[in-house]
Amino acid sequence: MKRSPEELEKLIHQTLRAAPDRRAPRSLESRVLAAIEARAAQPWWKKSFAQWPVAARCLFILFSGGAVKLALMASVLAMAQFDTTEYANAFSTQYTWLTRLGSVASGLVDFAQLLWHSIPSLYLYGGLAVLGGLYLSLFGLGAAAYRTLYVNR
Repeated sequence: MKRSPEELEKLIHQTLRAAPDRRAPRSLESRVLAAIEARAAQPWWKKSFAQWPVAARCLFILFSGGAVKLALMASVLAMAQFDTTEYANAFSTQYTWLTRLGSVASGLVDFAQLLWHSIPSLYLYGGLAVLGGLYLSLFGLGAAAYRTLYVNR
C-alpha cells in the first residue's frame, strides 16, 4: 500500500500528537535556570549591543565614527607624504560649515539677549503671575475632579 506524502505527513503528525509528553530531567531544568540567572547578572558591557543603555550605544557610535575619521585623515596625510600644506588644502573646505554654524549660533544668542532685555520687567512678572494662577487653578480643578469621581465611591 503506497501512500502520498500528504497522507504520510498526516499519519506522522497524528502519531506524534498521540505520544505522551516527556518531562525534562530535573538537572537540565536547574542548569537552564542557572544559565539564565548568570546571563541576567552580567554587566551591561558584556551583553549584546542591543541591550546596552542608549547613552552608551550613542557614545560608542560617536567614538567609532571618530576613530574611523581619524584613520581616514591619517591615511590622507600619509598619501600627501606628510606635507602639512597639502593636507590643509585637502581639508580646508571641510570645516567651513563649522565656522558658519558658530556665527549663526552667536547671532541667535545676541538676538535672544536683545529680545530679553527689551521686555519690560512688569510684563515678565505679570506673565509669571498668570502662569502661577493657571497652575493653581489646574491643581484646584484636579482636586475637585478627584473628589467628585473617586472619593464618594
